[in-house]
Amino acid sequence: MSDMVEVRWHGRGGQGAKTASYILAVAAAEQGWQVQAFPEYGAERRGAPMKSYVRMSHGPLRLRSAVQEPSVVVVLDGTLVAGEHVAAGVPADGLILLNGTEDPAALKQRLGLPDTVKVGVVDATTIATETIGRPIPNTPMLGALAKLGDIVSLQAAEAAVRKTLGTKLAPAVVEGNMQAIQRAYEEVKVA
Repeated sequence: MSDMVEVRWHGRGGQGAKTASYILAVAAAEQGWQVQAFPEYGAERRGAPMKSYVRMSHGPLRLRSAVQEPSVVVVLDGTLVAGEHVAAGVPADGLILLNGTEDPAALKQRLGLPDTVKVGVVDATTIATETIGRPIPNTPMLGALAKLGDIVSLQAAEAAVRKTLGTKLAPAVVEGNMQAIQRAYEEVKVA
């Protein structure tokens, strides 16, 4: 990846986009990146569409605005693809990662993306339900991002989850998140 990586998370309130962006920032900082992580809310209610951003650089970060041209887009709720232009601003060498079951090649075609854009799909909601016991797709999406994004390693993502959630959640829930990250890393499909 380049010297600056910008990640835009699309989700709905309650899906963990803000938490996932913070965990990604922690993992990136541990790997030597300078980082910013911040949410953007519209209607502040559970279930409302929202965005969260992570900006990473090997040098100083002076830009303090929403991410308009993301290197990576992570979509926690596949239904947002119908109502929002999630691919807006993605460069020709960008990555779009979607929580869902759609074939990545079909999604790429449906979004009208060039062949050079990498599209990944993983059923993060099912993985989260089976490993964590709740349909919160954020940590599985971190695992898929570690596989496809070339930003942070799987080990860095896992360590950041332990560091961030380890003091807030029961050990069994943290271990469920570790399983979710690993499964999504292994199960993500790409086109």
